[in-house]
Order: sequence, then structure tokens, then C-alpha cells
Amino acid sequence: MDNFLDICDLSLNKKGEELCGDKVKFRRAGSKTTIVLSDGLGSGVKANILATLTAEILITMLNADVPLEEVIKTVIGTLPICQVRKIAYATFTVIQIDHETNKFKVINFDNPPILYFKKGKLVQLESKKEQILDKKITFCEGDLERGDFLGAVSDGVLYAGLGETLNFGWGWDSISKYIEELFIRQVNTARNIVHHVISETHSLYRGKMGDDATFVGLYLRRRNPLMVFTGPPLEKTKDRTYVDRLLKFDGRKIICGGTTGNIVAKYLGETIEMDIATMRKDLPPIGKLKEIDLVTEGILTISKAIELLRDSNCDPSRLPVDSNGAVMLAREILNADSILFLVGQKINDFYQNPLLPKNISIRRSLVEELVKILQAKQKEVSVEYC
Repeated sequence: MDNFLDICDLSLNKKGEELCGDKVKFRRAGSKTTIVLSDGLGSGVKANILATLTAEILITMLNADVPLEEVIKTVIGTLPICQVRKIAYATFTVIQIDHETNKFKVINFDNPPILYFKKGKLVQLESKKEQILDKKITFCEGDLERGDFLGAVSDGVLYAGLGETLNFGWGWDSISKYIEELFIRQVNTARNIVHHVISETHSLYRGKMGDDATFVGLYLRRRNPLMVFTGPPLEKTKDRTYVDRLLKFDGRKIICGGTTGNIVAKYLGETIEMDIATMRKDLPPIGKLKEIDLVTEGILTISKAIELLRDSNCDPSRLPVDSNGAVMLAREILNADSILFLVGQKINDFYQNPLLPKNISIRRSLVEELVKILQAKQKEVSVEYC
């Protein structure tokens, strides 16, 4: 089965702090994914430095298969000493997943226990404790199946509501029951679960965060692939080959570019129908074509979509509420798990920058810029030039 490891994290800063004292890092490398949630001592800048250093050291060394004792020794020896409390301290949770077997293991130091849901129901994982360099480390492991969810929280989530309606904070059991209720509503992405939990955490603090609060979740689900075909192929004789690949692609299909759209329409024996309601003063309208999920103009729309991705920090909830081609393209890209850009290299002289060599197109430059943005957000992206 073509499974996808959907990962999302969200944080809330302690009231009055510009930086979060929690840090999440995750890295897909080779046959495994490593996720680290670190909670730095205190809050603000100092806590942020402690958490960031801890997360970076852990993820780098564990990915290199360095023994855990050596990793922890490095963390302890690297963290700066707090001048007030005279200690260097950051808690952490590490989750590692083997892509080939879907087995996972959890390493936890002083963070709340992991949340593991199978078929929407909380499952208690057996754990064992070891003493490593005077630190009590908790270990647990299991097997992921499609539909399973793993979550890690900092204690700022756990103690939401402390001193208010819930005298002892929200608590691990209440969070677990809340997530089980989300599954009943058929929540099917990591982002939906994480967003709901963090929103509830914010409400329990009544908007006045008493601590940094972070939740990172991973959800094993069916992959959502996307192919974006933009620009006519260099050799016209290859048009049918690439159109055929697009139409046979098992996933969402997008065309960016009028000439590209006409090539596909001709192959299908169809005519592109323009949706005038989506026209904006700076953007052409989208088109409609059988078997294709979205048809847009090329250069202007891709350029605007890049601007939207930057402005929203690749957060789909921060995209404008508008039905224009650039917003639709940006949303399709963010909703996809793996994206294949099929980029034709035939130059359209109308868009070509006269200062660029003839073999470097604006289209290609835009796609490369877009790929960099998405890869920085851990998206699976590949490009094929034709």
C-alpha cells in the first residue's frame, strides 16, 4: 500500500514571549523518519536556545546512528548553563519510524508520555526505563498501520486550564478522550488533529498562555500525490507521450499554461472552458477540462502562487479566501503529499527575459524556486524536464 507519514506540529508561546521555548524538528532521511520535540528550561530566548540545540543535536546524531549514550553526553556537554538556575536542561521526546517495516520507537526524557491511537482508540504502550548518564530515559515501541496516530506534547499542553475549571490542568486522559472524539468525526489528517488540540489548549488558557505549549502528531494514511504539467515539451513529437503520462497519473492532475492546456485538450478532443468568475485584474481565469482537476495560466499564476506560499508560510489555513487560479494552485500544492512537476522546456518568447540566456526560461526558474520552498517544508518533490 502507498502509505504516507503525515506530520504536523503547532506551538503557542508563553504570554509576553516572542520566541517559543519548545522546538520541533523532523527529518526524512533514507529509510527512516526522526521527529524530536524538545522543551527548554524556562521560557523565552534562553529556553528557545536550549530546545533548539537539543533538537538539532538529537536529530543529527540519531540519524547518523550514533549510540544513545554518546548522543545524550553530547547534549549535556553542549547546552549553555542557565545563569539563574546554574543548570543546562531541556526535556525531549524522540520518535523514529522505519519506512520499510512501519515500526516505531520512542525515546522520552521528562516529557509527557506519548499518545498512540489505533483505529481511533487510545492504546497503552508498554514502556521500559533505563538510567543513562544519571538521566532516566523511557523507551517504548510499536507497529504503525494505516489510520494510526502518534502524538507528543510538551507539558504546557498538559497543564492547560490549571487553576481554572480544571484544577490540575487538562491532563493526559482528557487530551486522549478529546482526540478519540475527533476520530469519531472522521478527522483524516495530522493537521486537523493537532490544530484542534492546540486550539482547545489556547481556550483553556483563556488566551493567556501560562507556558509554551507544543503538539506534534504523525498520522499514517493514504498518500495524496499530485502532478503539475507546465510548459510544452521541447520536441513536439513528444507531446502525446507526456499527455498520456499525465492522464494515467494516479492522483490529482494540474495544468499550468495556456499552450500546455491546449496540447492536452487537443489530445482529448475537447475545448477548454474558461471560468470567467475566477478572473482577477492581475490573474487570468482558470479553465475546465475533462479528467484534469485544475487548469490555470502559467507564468503569472505560478509566480503569484509562490508569493502566497511565502506569505502564508505554507499554512493552508492562512491562504486568502478567494477562488482565483493562484490560490487554487497553492492550496492543491499544500494538500498534496508528493508532487511531480513535469516541466516542458520549449521557450515562450512572450515571457522570456531578454537578459537571460535562451536556454534558461522564466518558467524553469519559477518551478525551481517553488521546489525550494516546498522542500524546506519537508514536502516530497521531484522535477522532470521534457
